[in-house]
Amino acid sequence: MNPDYQQRRQAVLAAIGQGTAIFGSAPTAVMHNDVDHPFRQNSDFFYLTGFNEPGAIAILAPHHGEHQFVLFVRPKDKEQETWSGYRAGVDLAKEKYGAHAVYPIEELAEKLPQYVENADRLYYHFGDDAPLDQRILSLWRLLLGKYPKRGRGPVAIEDSRLLMQQFRRVKSASELDQMRTAIAISAKAHNHAMAMARPGRYEYEIQAEMEHIFRLEGALGPAYPSIVASGVNACILHYIENERQMEPDDLLLIDAGCAYGYYNADITRTFPVGERFTPEQRILYELVLEAQLQAIEAVQPGRPFNHFHDAATRTITEGLVDLGLLQGDVATLIEDKKHKAFFMHGTGHFLGLDVHDAGTLRNPDKTWQPFAPGNVVTVEPGIYISPNYEPEEGQPVLDARWLGIGIRIEDDVLVTQTGHEILTAAVPKSLAAMEERG
Repeated sequence: MNPDYQQRRQAVLAAIGQGTAIFGSAPTAVMHNDVDHPFRQNSDFFYLTGFNEPGAIAILAPHHGEHQFVLFVRPKDKEQETWSGYRAGVDLAKEKYGAHAVYPIEELAEKLPQYVENADRLYYHFGDDAPLDQRILSLWRLLLGKYPKRGRGPVAIEDSRLLMQQFRRVKSASELDQMRTAIAISAKAHNHAMAMARPGRYEYEIQAEMEHIFRLEGALGPAYPSIVASGVNACILHYIENERQMEPDDLLLIDAGCAYGYYNADITRTFPVGERFTPEQRILYELVLEAQLQAIEAVQPGRPFNHFHDAATRTITEGLVDLGLLQGDVATLIEDKKHKAFFMHGTGHFLGLDVHDAGTLRNPDKTWQPFAPGNVVTVEPGIYISPNYEPEEGQPVLDARWLGIGIRIEDDVLVTQTGHEILTAAVPKSLAAMEERG
């Protein structure tokens, strides 16, 4: 059994004291009619168990005398396994995953009360599994009603997803190893895409080449739907149709990364489909790149999370004012969110088992939590000038040469003990490199 999962469970067991935490596996998802999507385990469940099957429940009960880690799993079933794949079953699940007790999932109603009745609170996330939600609520209400006579039992339910934020926010060495592999594969795919993108090719050709590399190199596949957006499509933040034929003066924005062992990469590059940027594309690209470099510099241990976004926002707003695309005092424009006409999203997010990974950003007093060594964050400022841009009152009408330009540059950055490491440095981003690729 993998010691990493045991260490993670021990940390959570220590944190919940006399509580009981209940985690449900992800359900199967229907693609159409009776065809399922490939199964993808719930991230919290996987983080604690490594168990990669649906129809399972994990329980952490530090107060229980014998069984602090319990699994409920689907039993072996030869007929079902013929159709849908092998199951661990009760015996192998206990041997391989280190549970103190493993039961068939059909015994949940019978066995669950013993792991809940003496807890002082429950940790559970509602909303993913309606039947399980109802079972947990019914049992809690029953025990709450008995509390006056028993003098013990769970008096509250806390969200297990919030509980897990504190643990998943900092990546272990083994997690970082898997992320580095995901990033290396993704970097190879991006560099290949930059070499092959040419006028006349279709966005989906680039997507296919990249995702071919993902699978060829052992990744599970894309970490999220690949964005291959040329021309005006780059102004659509989550464009995934990838159908357009590329033209000589287009920019091509590629936001794509793979998942390796459930850990994700997330990289964006923007470059000219032809040989050179147009003058307007060049000016805006340099501005986005400078904003990104300023934001990366703000990713430091102990520095509040919002500082890297503030750095990018100020750089972009100053640049837009200098270009005459915004007008007014920079601080006032930022306070009034006028920059959002061109830079409407945050500068980054945590990355890990989920692309938008777990990690609480603010303290109860609304101050921002600081970066800590082991955090991995994306840094991805951008400028997007819609072809249909209409200025707000008091802002200038833009010349047509600026319209339809969309640029984003994104790297994955690890917070270290003394600063940061750009994990995606193998994918070039200098203006010169974007024109000299191939």
